[in-house]
Formats: sequence, structure tokens, C-alpha cells
Amino acid sequence: MDHSEKDPLVDARPSADKNWLSLEKSPYLLQHDSNPVNWYPWSDAAFKRAAAENKPVFLSIGYSTCHWCHVMEHESFEDAEVAELLNDHFIAIKVDREERPDIDTIYMNICQLLTGEGGWPLNVFLTPEQRPFYAGTYFPKTSKYGRPGMMDVLPQLLHAYRTDPEKIQDVADKLTGALQPGIQTNTQEVSSEVIAQAHAILEGEFDSSFGGFGGAPKFPSPGQLLFLLRYYAVTKDQNTMEMVEKTLDSIADGGIYDHVGFGFARYSTDPKWLVPHFEKMLYDQALMMMVYTEAFLINRNPSYRKIVYDTARFLKREMLHPDGGFYSAIDADSEGEEGKYYVWSADEITKILGTEQAPVYREVYNITPQGNFENANIPNLIGTNKAAIADKHGMTLVELERLLENCRQQLLAERQKRSYPHLDDKILTSWNGLCIAAMAKAGAAFAEPKFLELAENAVEFVDTHLWQEEYLYTRWREGEAKNLGYLDDYAHLLWAHIELYMATGAVANLAKAKQLAQALLERFEDIGQYGFFFTDKEAEALIVRDKTAIDGAMPSGNGIAALQLWRLGKLTGDNDLLTKSDTTITAFADIAEKYPSAVLMLLTARLAFQAGGKEIVISGTSQTEKSALLQFLRTSYRPYDVWLEATVEAAGTMPLTEGKIHDDIPLAVYVCENYVCKMPLFDLQEVKQRLAQ
Repeated sequence: MDHSEKDPLVDARPSADKNWLSLEKSPYLLQHDSNPVNWYPWSDAAFKRAAAENKPVFLSIGYSTCHWCHVMEHESFEDAEVAELLNDHFIAIKVDREERPDIDTIYMNICQLLTGEGGWPLNVFLTPEQRPFYAGTYFPKTSKYGRPGMMDVLPQLLHAYRTDPEKIQDVADKLTGALQPGIQTNTQEVSSEVIAQAHAILEGEFDSSFGGFGGAPKFPSPGQLLFLLRYYAVTKDQNTMEMVEKTLDSIADGGIYDHVGFGFARYSTDPKWLVPHFEKMLYDQALMMMVYTEAFLINRNPSYRKIVYDTARFLKREMLHPDGGFYSAIDADSEGEEGKYYVWSADEITKILGTEQAPVYREVYNITPQGNFENANIPNLIGTNKAAIADKHGMTLVELERLLENCRQQLLAERQKRSYPHLDDKILTSWNGLCIAAMAKAGAAFAEPKFLELAENAVEFVDTHLWQEEYLYTRWREGEAKNLGYLDDYAHLLWAHIELYMATGAVANLAKAKQLAQALLERFEDIGQYGFFFTDKEAEALIVRDKTAIDGAMPSGNGIAALQLWRLGKLTGDNDLLTKSDTTITAFADIAEKYPSAVLMLLTARLAFQAGGKEIVISGTSQTEKSALLQFLRTSYRPYDVWLEATVEAAGTMPLTEGKIHDDIPLAVYVCENYVCKMPLFDLQEVKQRLAQ
């Protein structure tokens, strides 16, 4: 049937076996296109129909690799009774939170206000004007375990909507009002005491036994670790570094890290990092790569280097589009079972590896007949002493590692014969920005051209497919770019281009960073009170234009924008960018003082102002000496320093290089700090000694 012949304001469904989601590109929406529920995508047509028929809106938000979203679909949205209630009395709308984080953020705030908790699936009941009056997360079909069920909630809310519309409107008024941003009262800078308070909170929440912060479920929380690494860079507080190392070591040992195919699962269901929620998100891979890279630059732990390389191998093998962009996520479920793709029985291991290798592998990775997850095994290194096991089996550690790698390759080959989990193959600008930044940082830190090639190919993908004229878009899939870019898209891509410039010296990346910064300021800045809105000034108007610095699964867009504008200001000598960074931090001073550990990326930007850092200008005719110095800088941990090569080509982009271009001596290096450039240094070893101090 030609779907274009159907009118969503007239017809319930475009065809007998498909609802309106069948016209979309989102993998999550397409997962629901055959439901008996007459789903609409978020659209004017859906709300017009709700208004015309005076029906409440049932809004359900999730994403394609969400386990409990799958559960609710099977229990409720594929159920004829639930579908009949929704179709007869509600307008049902499905939203992919990864494509529309603007919608998700608003209604997640509502859910947290009403219930004190959040998560996905997120289900919210709205008036036809998009205003919420009830919300929750997972609803089973019938009430159980203290959770209200769809067959109870739907009739009760429908009755209230019909018989007491004034109460519904009153609730909707209050909830919508609660979302409106208040007038900022604090225009003072965020004090260094707030940074110390955030650090103290993390110290108090730190799990000294297994690393990480708080109890189960336990998330890797790379944003916390990036803050701690930068705090360490300023304070040299050894306890801070020990918290980071304990966390990274424990994650690397646990089942949350995939010891067969690599990559990180989204979170652990237990304090030891043993049993993961098996889905793999691109942003976790990117940020964990960044953390392990930066930690390596401090402690030179070779296992951290290996994890970075192995994570890159995983991304290239399983999450890379042929044209260079990175896919969004891999599901936890396969064949309807969570983790089935990733777990092993002891007998399987023995059968695959043979009687000589299997006992050693099983001992190292804690594989037992009874298992550690639903009678199966998640390979892990928790409590493993490799040296003792090598000695027990008459091997050196090198020989043991060689055997384990051989076993891993055999297991991976066998695993790849299994039914692969669902891959969400949409390309998200913001998550690719994080991945490009991480790849560029790793490429610089390890002098690894393969990483830089992956980063540059991904940037080219974004430039080709997600820039349309002067607009940056959020998502690309099957030839379609959709949704005007959000703050995170611009901020993360700005980070990516700065890292690429620092890693390669390619001036084109600096020019692109300047373009992104200008667009970010023009499209998102709150002119009256500073900081940045989440949505573009030309974007669809929702019930509130959100503006926040609170970190979530990813660091906040305002925090990243503040830090990257500061870095770009230093690189380009643009004091206006430094001022915009400062006013962004100040805009959220109230929330920073009340909840310091909730705005760690913002405080990381504040730390940057405190640290100051250096601007290092490199010139001269000896490419060998300049390259040696750049490699020295790139392979050191210098979170607050920037470096730039003085060339005629770059002069217009980087005013700091003016008067510092030398074409008559091998090497000249200017170290600038606190708005002052010292006399140039001409000897490579002296420069290194000065910078190492």
C-alpha cells in the first residue's frame, strides 16, 4: 500500500499490519511499527488529533537497545487488550530518546518530580497541549510487585481526564510551571571551595573495595574520573589518583568489560562490576577510552594502553559504518534473552579450547560449572592472580598471556557464530563527537596513526552527512539527516576538532572549531542570563526550553562547552571565548553550590581557569626537532596546556603566533603563561626540561 495516500488526521493506521512508525527511520520506532497500538511519532498531526478528539496523549519514550523497553513492548504494546484501550481512548506517541533528547529531558524531569526516580521506558500522560499530568517508568500489563499496571492505570487516568478535567489541568499547570527556569540570583564566580566540596563528596561515596562511587547498580561514570584526573593535575593529591586507578583496575577486571570481544557494558548490577547490563553504548566506549588514555599518560600502566587499543579494535569491528561514522549501540538481548550472546557454560569452554588450554583459561577467568550469571559464566578477572596461576602451570607470565590470547581468539570466533544482538545503526552527531575526541586523544598519546585515521574518517562522515548548508543535524540513518542539532552536538564536535588539532596540527580543524564555537554562541546562548539552552533557537518549541549543567550518562553540554571554549580561546587568543566560558560557569553558580558533584564537567572548566595552563608556540625550520617536541607534549598529561605551530598558514587563525614565525633557525619555542610570553628557547632538551618542571 502507498503510505502517502493515508492522512494521519483521518486514518488510524497507514495499513492493516503497520502503524505510523513504519514511515520512520529510527530503529527504536521501527521496532514498534507492527504493534497493534496505533502509534504515532512525535508530530503536529498526533497532537492535532488528540485535540480534535479530546483525548489524552500517552507518550512512551525509550531506545532500541533498552532491555526493559523490550519487556514492556512484549507485555503491553503487543497485547490486544492494552492496544484496544490505548487505541480507543488515547493518542499513543512513541519517541526515540536518542533522536529527541530534548523531549526526553523534559518529561524525565517530570517523572523524577512525581516519582523520585527515572529511567527507561519512560511513560508520560499529556494533555493535547503537551503538558504532563502523570508519569512513570516501566508499567507491566497488570499491577504486580507494587508497580501499577497498564490495565489499571489507563482506565483510572481516562476516568479522571473525563470526569475532572479541571483537576487534570491544575496538575498539568503545576508540573509545567515547575519546569520553568527561575531567575538567576548568583552572578559571582564559582569558588574553589565548591570544587573541593565536589571532591569531598566523591571521596565519601568512593567504594574502597571495588572502586567506583556508590552502590549497585554501578556505572563506570567516566565524567567523574575525568574530573578527578584534572583535580589531581592541579593538586597532586595522591588519594585522588588512587581512586581513579582502583576504579579503572576493577572495571578492567570485572564482567562489565568484555574480555572476549572487548568494549564496556553500560553498567554493573552489583558492586564488584561482575554482572553487567550487557548493552554497549558508543558514548561509554568513547569516554572510557578517554579516561584510560589520560590515566596512562600519568602512570604509564601498560594494561591501560592495552584497553584503549582493544576498545578501538572493538569499535572498528562492530560499531563502524563503512563510510566512517560510528553506530550508536548494541543491544543486551539476543534471541529474547539478556546476555545470551556473551555468556558461556564451563562445558562449552572445555569443548572449544580443549583439555590442555581450557583448565588454565577457566582458572584465570573464573569459569565454574555453577556459573556466576543464571547458571552461565561471565568471564572476569576478579581476584585472579595471573603470576600464581602461571607458576602453578609451569609457565612464564608471557607464555600465559600468549595462551590466553589464543583462547580469546578461539572463543571470539565461536561467539561470532551466535545470533548477534540488535545493532542500533543510526549515527548520532554528539556521540560521534565524543568518539572522535577520544580517538584523536589516543592517537596523539600513543602516536598511533590508525586511531587518527578513524577519527578523521568519522569527522569526514559528519561533515558529509550531518552538515546541511549552515545547519548541523542530530541523526543520520539510511541517507536521512534529521532533527536540528542540540547543544551536545555542537559542544561534542567542538571537542573533537580541538583534539584533532592538538593531535595533528591540521589548521583546518582549528578553523572548523571556530566555526562551531560561533554557531554554538549564535544558536544556543541565553543572552539574558548566559549559559546555553539545549535546543537551537530555530528548533520546535516545546513546553520549556531546557538549560542545565547537570551531568547525566554523559557530561553536560554546558560543561563541555565551557571547557572547550576556554581551550579554543587559549589556542586562538580570543578573549571573548574565554569570557563566554567564564559566564557559562557563572550562570550555574547556584546549582554548583547546592549540588557540586552533579556538575563535575562544569567544575572541570572552573578548574581550568584556576590552573591557567600554558600556551606553547613552536616555530623553526627543523621539522625533526618540532616533531620531537610535539610528540613530547602529546605523550604527557597536560590537560590545561595548549600548543600550536607558528606558520604563515596559521597566522590568521592564531594571533598568538604573530611575530613568532622563525624561518632562519632550527627551533624556537615560546612558553606563554598568565597572559605573558617568555623569551624564546632554542634548545630542544632545555625546552623539555622547562616543560617537565
